[in-house]
Amino acid sequence: MIETLIHWDTELFQLINGWNTPWADQFMYLVSTVWFWIPFYAVLLVFIVKKVGWKSTALVLPVVALMITISDQTASGFLKPAVKRYRPCKIEAGLDFEVHTVNGKCGRNYGFVSSHAANFFALATFFSLFFRRRALTFTFLSIATLVAYSRVYLGVHYPGDVIGGGLVGATAALLAWQIYRSLDQRFWPAR
Repeated sequence: MIETLIHWDTELFQLINGWNTPWADQFMYLVSTVWFWIPFYAVLLVFIVKKVGWKSTALVLPVVALMITISDQTASGFLKPAVKRYRPCKIEAGLDFEVHTVNGKCGRNYGFVSSHAANFFALATFFSLFFRRRALTFTFLSIATLVAYSRVYLGVHYPGDVIGGGLVGATAALLAWQIYRSLDQRFWPAR
């Protein structure tokens, strides 16, 4: 069963990674950088303040920081060294086809689970619960999916890596949401 899943994961990786063009290379590379998303985070901060004010925003931001720490450390600090699945772009992965990478970037040795996917799906899940608006939920999940897709396109993760990352992120977000709701009701019960 595991061998079949790994085979399907590799086949899907080869399909996605094989669909590449020079213009998409640079776009997908940008999508995977932290700096690309700074304007989005600034707009998100404005939306948060508009919804709950500065006082409650001072509660949201540390909870989100805790959530990202949990998500990122579960992915990078625990699962990657525990599972030790080589990234597809590493020679040790033993793939019998050429992996398309961009700008010579491959990352560290192990890829399961994707930290990018974990962190972006954590943000998407948390803020979907926070705002509870379909258009924003669609936007958040679309961004997380784009980032996850970019990781496969760039040759640094298998699809299973980003799916696993998404699950880790969503779990961290649900935990963070419970913490936020508990603290919010404790400090501002009248709201």
